[in-house]
Amino acid sequence: YQTKLEFALKLGYSEEQVQLVLNKLGTDALINDILGELVKLGNKTETDQTVTNANTSVMREASSLESQRSESPLQEDVTEDGDNLRPIVIDGSNVAMSHGNKEVFSCRGIKLAVDWFLERGHKDVTVFVPAWRKEQSRPDALITDQEILRKLEKEKILVFTPSRRVQGRRVVCYDDRFIVKLAFESDGIIVSNDNYRDLANEKPEWKKFIDERLLMYSFVNDKFMPPDDPLGRHGPSLDNFLRKKPIVPEHKKQPCPYGKKCTYGHKCKYYHPERGNQPQRSVADELRAMSR
Repeated sequence: YQTKLEFALKLGYSEEQVQLVLNKLGTDALINDILGELVKLGNKTETDQTVTNANTSVMREASSLESQRSESPLQEDVTEDGDNLRPIVIDGSNVAMSHGNKEVFSCRGIKLAVDWFLERGHKDVTVFVPAWRKEQSRPDALITDQEILRKLEKEKILVFTPSRRVQGRRVVCYDDRFIVKLAFESDGIIVSNDNYRDLANEKPEWKKFIDERLLMYSFVNDKFMPPDDPLGRHGPSLDNFLRKKPIVPEHKKQPCPYGKKCTYGHKCKYYHPERGNQPQRSVADELRAMSR
């Protein structure tokens, strides 16, 4: 046994391997038979070790990917992402009249807009509507689905702006001022197709806010549809526009191969980072402007 063990050890095999082979072949087995079994056992051990190492490597890579996913902001849960969404202030009159084709004050349109934002995870949604819209529908001021206003008011989503009658004349507070003021103070988004030019001229900070935070929309039958690029094709996506901190990477636009030498101006279909959001005039337009 000792002779066979020393022979195997000189060839690089371990004592455990020799004992395994001897237990299989018996202590009287010839050196050549033992060597043959040791070779087979060695090959099998190397294969097992390779598979084990490969499995370990795969497990480490998977663990690494999992940790990256957990750390990546793109993998945040919707519930956690709700804190990153901006407050929404809806111009109720504008939305209702738009859904009613500018002929009817359609309260259903307000509900469709509110539901769209709630389904996206927005927790802070406010709608402003003049208080006189609670009055009964008249031929000159048609209102449909009026019960929706009461329901949204109970849910603390809709707020009626003050109005009263003085000597038979209705005195109405300017609801647009409520909308812009709340959105500005809460650092939120205004949902309206109105440009609020009169209010923008009152305060420079309001003008900048309206330019950057106004979300326009369309109704396709009963589907509320805001644009995917609220500030134009070179601005943020809708997802990032509605968030306090953008977490969805912007689609990288293909830069213009001509760069600053491009003469297509605003007609160029490629992206010009050097122009930013400035009006993209062609070289000919620039020369005309300079000559004037």
